[in-house]
Amino acid sequence: MSTFATIVCVALQSLAQSLATPTVLHLDATHQTIVDFGASDAWLADYVGRYFSNTMRERAAQFLFSQKFNRGGNPEGIGLSNWRVNLGGGSAEQGDASLIGNVYRRAESFLASDGTSYDWSKASGQQYFMSKAKEYGVENILLFSNSAPVQYTKSGTACNSNGLWSANLKDDCYDDFAEYLATVAEHFAQQGYHISYISPVNEPQYDWRNSDQEGSPWRNEDIAHLVRELDESLTSHNLDTRILIPEAGAWYFLTGWSIQSMLASDQIEAFFNSNKSTYIGDLPHVAHAIAGHDYWTFTTNDRLTNDRSNVWQKAQRYGLDVFQTEWSMLDEAPAESTGFPAGGYDEATYMDIALFMAKLIYCDMVYGNMSSWSFWTAFAQEQWGQKNRFYLLRVNANGDNGNESYGDLKNGGTILDNRNLWVLGNYSRFIRPGYRRIDLSGADDINGLMGSAYLSPDSKKAVAVYVNMGQSARTVSVDVTDQDMRIDSLKKYTTNTSLALNWDRNMPATYGGEDITIPARSVVTLVMDLVPLTLVGDVNGDGTVDVSDVNAIINMMLGKNEPTPAADINGDTYIDVSDVNAVINIMLGKAI
Repeated sequence: MSTFATIVCVALQSLAQSLATPTVLHLDATHQTIVDFGASDAWLADYVGRYFSNTMRERAAQFLFSQKFNRGGNPEGIGLSNWRVNLGGGSAEQGDASLIGNVYRRAESFLASDGTSYDWSKASGQQYFMSKAKEYGVENILLFSNSAPVQYTKSGTACNSNGLWSANLKDDCYDDFAEYLATVAEHFAQQGYHISYISPVNEPQYDWRNSDQEGSPWRNEDIAHLVRELDESLTSHNLDTRILIPEAGAWYFLTGWSIQSMLASDQIEAFFNSNKSTYIGDLPHVAHAIAGHDYWTFTTNDRLTNDRSNVWQKAQRYGLDVFQTEWSMLDEAPAESTGFPAGGYDEATYMDIALFMAKLIYCDMVYGNMSSWSFWTAFAQEQWGQKNRFYLLRVNANGDNGNESYGDLKNGGTILDNRNLWVLGNYSRFIRPGYRRIDLSGADDINGLMGSAYLSPDSKKAVAVYVNMGQSARTVSVDVTDQDMRIDSLKKYTTNTSLALNWDRNMPATYGGEDITIPARSVVTLVMDLVPLTLVGDVNGDGTVDVSDVNAIINMMLGKNEPTPAADINGDTYIDVSDVNAVINIMLGKAI
């Protein structure tokens, strides 16, 4: 290419980047209803809640749960609407006999050693964060189990040390395990917690025999057996808690068959096709949703789009929501073709990892139509060069002052926020339970600029989240298709290498179609108030109802100004003092 041609090409690219991309919210094109955004407390929440200072514990809770803004107008936290609480199987009480070498992944059980009574003082650190979630108004608490209590398992441990390819649960203990789950749910419900869901099994496709955590394989028939027992127990305890299954280890286990998952495969069909012996879709406590994990399906753009589309298409056959209940950057690094650095994790920055998560959430929302999205896990020590792949909040033991931490958390420590936290907040803080995803056109390049949009239940607020994977800033304009509505106020919040969900004070309070900059390698959330295109009482058309509208009506009554239809507030075809009174009532918030 000649020097002249190169200059022209660069100039054209620069011009294209400087022109605003028109993006449009289609208010009448609705998709899934959002249930929540969440994170899991396993495993370190118990240590932070027990051994860290009150200042650090409070800081962590504020980061995760707060919906307030600080004096600068920036969010204090990411406002999670779901807190996933691990019900341990009792490996912590067993110590080394649990055969789980990592002490941080052992978990306490509320079931006492006699197998019949309960000790509600257990898991005190986890209970601290449950209490903070309730205090901050987190809408949904989900109880999940990786293993039945050790008193009920065939191996006598909370991991599958027998190497079985069926549930590590004694044949005569299905009802006992179900009753345990219902009893725990009832206890916390009586404490004022909204126990929305119980997830009784986790990643049933894996054998968990040599794992370093609690876990059990489950055949589809085992899961169906347990769910029937749990449904009865929840009914007997008079609970409205829903059962969420099966937390598949990857999306393809829900839609197909493989040797790895031959006993726990094609799980949408297994549980929701009424012709199957494992059908449980008609049980009153079973959520009309299918749950899975985002692992092993994100290394290429085809996997990001096709695997999620396949799940949604099959879920639609049975009227099911799709819940993404667990993701962190487990697996090999995404390919360079996805926009991830060519050097993989070694070359990736903390923002590269967080930005890829934003892209993955976009794909989950748009291609998978997912109603719920959760990160695994809220807390972790950074170790072994893994950067921020596995946490929202970094936990450092006292004495560990670098990014990586290997110290004993029983000695306390510090909590540090991270770009993962704030990127998730671009979604979780503003897209609240009950919002519905709507079409957003003009931003669908998953290697460049992509955007998804959401409408509040009362249709008075819209949220758009833009992810810019590109190396250059982009500008967008935003509009709505509804001819009866317009965007009034607009606030912009940005996360990138230097900003953590920061409010852009330079945006005008009232949006008039101005171009909006989406910085390179960033996530931007626009929060928009929608108002009727013609605002009742806005006689002079300035977008507000105030004393100037009263004066405009009076001037029309005195013949100083030409009468307009907007001045006939009460619709009686006359412009008189009753219309003046109507505007004053609108200003005072009274009915007209």
